[in-house]
Amino acid sequence: MEENFFEQRTDLSLLNNKIEEIKKEIGKIIVGQHEMLELLLAGMLAEGHILIEGVPGVAKTLTAKLLAKTLDVQFKRIQFTPDLMPSDVIGTPVFNPKFAHFEFRNGPIFGNIILIDEINRAPAKTQSSLFEVMEEKQVTNDGTTYTMPLPFMVVATQNPVEQEGTYRLPEAQLDRFLFKINVPYPSLDEEIVILKSIQDLKGTLPVTQLNVVLTAEEIKQLQQTVKNMIAEEKILQFIAKIVHATRNNRSLFLGASPRSSIGVLTASKAIAAMRGRDFVIPDDVLYVVKPVLRHRIILTPEKEMEGITTDDVIKEITTSIEIPR
Repeated sequence: MEENFFEQRTDLSLLNNKIEEIKKEIGKIIVGQHEMLELLLAGMLAEGHILIEGVPGVAKTLTAKLLAKTLDVQFKRIQFTPDLMPSDVIGTPVFNPKFAHFEFRNGPIFGNIILIDEINRAPAKTQSSLFEVMEEKQVTNDGTTYTMPLPFMVVATQNPVEQEGTYRLPEAQLDRFLFKINVPYPSLDEEIVILKSIQDLKGTLPVTQLNVVLTAEEIKQLQQTVKNMIAEEKILQFIAKIVHATRNNRSLFLGASPRSSIGVLTASKAIAAMRGRDFVIPDDVLYVVKPVLRHRIILTPEKEMEGITTDDVIKEITTSIEIPR
C-alpha cells in the first residue's frame, strides 16, 4: 500500500517487461527455483557476482546457462578442478616467433557472463586468480592491465563443503560475491512436474528455442536505472544497523564488512526496481539481507557445533532491530 503515496519518478516499464520476459523464457525449462532466478536477475541488475550452492542435480548450472541464453552477450564456462592453474583462468603470455616477442592470450575469464562450475573444487592458488577480476573487472599480467568487457558477471556454482574433494573458499573471495544462493531440493509437486516435462520432451531440453531478451547495451542501461533508485536516510541507517550488529554478535567469530552494507543497498535497489518501485522499502532490505550476508559472516565453533546457521543469526539480528516506518 505504501507505493500509492508516492509519485513514480523513474519509468521502470522497460526493466519490468524485460525481467518478466526472461523469467518466462527460463520457465520453459526450469520448474520452480523462483528465488534462485529472482536473485540471479537482481545480481545482474546490481552488477554483482553470484555464488550458487546446492547438491548436484538441482539445476544450478542449467539455470545459469539458460540466463545467458536469454542475453545477447559473450558467455564463457570454466570447469574448476584441483589441477587448474591461475593462467588457465586469466590467460598467459605466448611467444610469437614472427615478431619475436610475447603476446598475452586471453583466458576464458574474458567475457560478459562467466559460469564457473564447481568453483570450490580448485585450491586457493587458483582462487587467487579471481580476486582482481571480480573486484576491479580487470586482469594484470606482467605489468599490463587488461579490462573486461561490460557488463561483466561471474556466476559460480559449488557443492556443499562437506562433500569429498571440495575446499572452503577464502573469506576475501567470498566477500566479492554479492549473493550466496542456497538451492533446495524441489518439492514433491515440482518434481512430478519435472518428470512429466521430461516425459513429454522425450528427454531433450529445448535450450536452443529460448529467445534473446536483452543486449549488452540494454543491460548496462538497466543497471544505470537501478543505480538511480532512491534510498532514504532511514533505509541507509537500517542497513548500517543490521551489518554493524554482525560485528558485535556473540554467535559470530567474523562479522560483515562495509562491502556487505553496499551490497545490501545495491541489491535492495535492484529488488525495488524489479517490483516496480523507484524507491527502497524495508521489505526489500529484508528480502536480500540473508543472501548478501550469509557467506560473509562466520559462526563461532560453539554455535556451529550446536547446529546454528548463519541464516538463523541474521534472522535474530533483523528481528531485534526496529523496522523504519
